[in-house]
Amino acid sequence: MSDLPVHLDIHLIRVLYLLLCEKSVSRVALKLNLPQSSISTSLRKLRDLTGDPLLVRGRHGMVPTLHGESLLKPAKRILDRTDCLFAQKLSFMPEYEGRIFHIAAPDYLDSQFLPSIVAGVRRESPKSRVVIHGLGPKTDYIKLLSDGELDLVIANWDQPPQQHLHIFTLFEDQIACVMRGDCAYALRTGPNEMTVEDYFSLPHIAPSPMLPGYFGVIESFLASQNLRRNVVVESAYFGLIPDMLTRTDLVLTTGRQFMRFYEKILPLKSFTVPIKFPLMRFYQMWHERMHHGPEHIWLRELVSTAAKSLLAK
Repeated sequence: MSDLPVHLDIHLIRVLYLLLCEKSVSRVALKLNLPQSSISTSLRKLRDLTGDPLLVRGRHGMVPTLHGESLLKPAKRILDRTDCLFAQKLSFMPEYEGRIFHIAAPDYLDSQFLPSIVAGVRRESPKSRVVIHGLGPKTDYIKLLSDGELDLVIANWDQPPQQHLHIFTLFEDQIACVMRGDCAYALRTGPNEMTVEDYFSLPHIAPSPMLPGYFGVIESFLASQNLRRNVVVESAYFGLIPDMLTRTDLVLTTGRQFMRFYEKILPLKSFTVPIKFPLMRFYQMWHERMHHGPEHIWLRELVSTAAKSLLAK
């Protein structure tokens, strides 16, 4: 046997497998659409590498040697695994397959949005699981996305980071003010009568910054205009702010979409903001490593559908 190092390529393993199955150089040549001389050369190389004839003459043609016969199953396993390795990605079949989807989102999304996403996953992919993560000042969501610990981040930061991330806009929302409907200011002022002076003199409640260095549309816009409102309460629990409004004279500036649900169940009153804020834009964000995954594409489409249904209500 040659003492050259063994570096088998896939083509050579395929030739070995076919020779052991077909027991004929000419038939293998036809199957691979190659000249017989090429297959004969490969057989000589295989004999040299294994130190065994592999195929010998029998009564009715070529037959594998004992060693050649022992190589048939290992060669088949290698070829099967190779085919899987380079096979085209199959589409995700949500009704039959299950995945664990990790989604991070702030708690100031529309109260129906995340429930719609969860309902969609349960309806279309009942074997899948959804894990919803919060976002806070210490959440390194870029690392979590790049490490595969998060599938999606849903957010509305004014200047989202671009580090290997894909961003898709889900919906836009107008900014409005809301406060308790029976407080002194709300009783004497119409929904479209709030002045700029009123806005900056009223006591405001604002959510705490979600991430260090990233501010929402409201704070970023005011800072760009060298303006500052009278924030007297800052809360890390955005979901509790509507109830805080019902017990105080505080005013909240936020998207109309978020407050629409609470206005139906709480004694709150909305006002047109006397400042031309840009629209609040919500988007889903994911890492390049997930971009082409069939199950991830399915998840992103489901989230987009949930956002569209939200706007249609």
